[in-house]
Amino acid sequence: MKRFTISVLFVVLLGIAWIFSDGARTSAAQNGPATSGVSGQGKMKFRVLYTATHLPAEAQKVLTGAHGGFAVDVRPGKGETYFSLKGAGIIQISSDLKTTRLLDTAAEMKDTNLHNTTIWFGPDATPYLSFPGNEAAEVFTTTLDGKLVNTLHTPEAGIDLGDPAANDYFAGRGNFVPTDVEQLDGLLYVTTGYSNLDFVLTARLSFHPLNAVWHDLAFGGRGTGPGQFGTGHGITIPPGTRRIEVADRPNAEIDGFTRYGRYLSTLHMPLGSLPCDIFYLGNYAVVGALDGPDRGKGAPIYILENDRLISTIMPKEELGLENFKHIHNAVLRQYGNKIYLIAQAWNPGDFAILEQVTN
Repeated sequence: MKRFTISVLFVVLLGIAWIFSDGARTSAAQNGPATSGVSGQGKMKFRVLYTATHLPAEAQKVLTGAHGGFAVDVRPGKGETYFSLKGAGIIQISSDLKTTRLLDTAAEMKDTNLHNTTIWFGPDATPYLSFPGNEAAEVFTTTLDGKLVNTLHTPEAGIDLGDPAANDYFAGRGNFVPTDVEQLDGLLYVTTGYSNLDFVLTARLSFHPLNAVWHDLAFGGRGTGPGQFGTGHGITIPPGTRRIEVADRPNAEIDGFTRYGRYLSTLHMPLGSLPCDIFYLGNYAVVGALDGPDRGKGAPIYILENDRLISTIMPKEELGLENFKHIHNAVLRQYGNKIYLIAQAWNPGDFAILEQVTN
């Protein structure tokens, strides 16, 4: 009898230990690097370095609603990355990628979705962050510590935007849905791909104090012709150029324009992909795709070198990041002798930092 009691007690303890160990494994799968897997080809292979638990607790609580993008301070000696989450506010990732922190964020920005982020510099080299508020129908500009210094509102009827179609659209009370913003030579360039307008609009900047007013230059528009968009989703100015690039998502292409809106050329992405934006690091570029050609798989992140596709990262299938069904934004960072990839998923939202595998 005594031997039987000891045997039963041993089985019970073994069961308890198994339950706790299984719970630990489940927690690790959700909170730590998802797998030890590697994704990509050639010199652009990556593994998971950080997942959502790297973010501040307030950001983790609202992360599944993520629907935005990143800006990187590329100045020498800098390297911080910025983005925003609805319900949490502006988040800064340190230049060494090891820490994250929330910035004090104005309520009108914290409580709405900010669809992307750009960093730009005034004539005196003062840095600013601009955020397209796709729900608020406004473009917000802050200092690097998050202080709101300007809000650009929906164009009013009667304002000359530089194109009759754009003028008529707002005269008819069309909705303003900014999806991305860039700055070049004192102009903000704003994509409006979530609206029926789908033009790139511009606003003229002035300083001391900072102000932005709508300008008479608009280009693009909904259509299938050269320089038109199916959805003009993201906008980028490659470093050191005056070239405007717009990610035309449903047409799987990146369209190039002069700063005056004249169409130049198209960079074609894999047929069937849905590119959201493009980001440059030297000769490399990264494109996050909402979907890839194979809808049965998670979305890809494409790495290009001199406009040639050299690597395809599959975060869901090959890195175990289950929430990465759709990629909404991705940027590249170089720190030390490695390249890092910061990515954001959508529906559900998620976050990860990937590290280049160099051996």
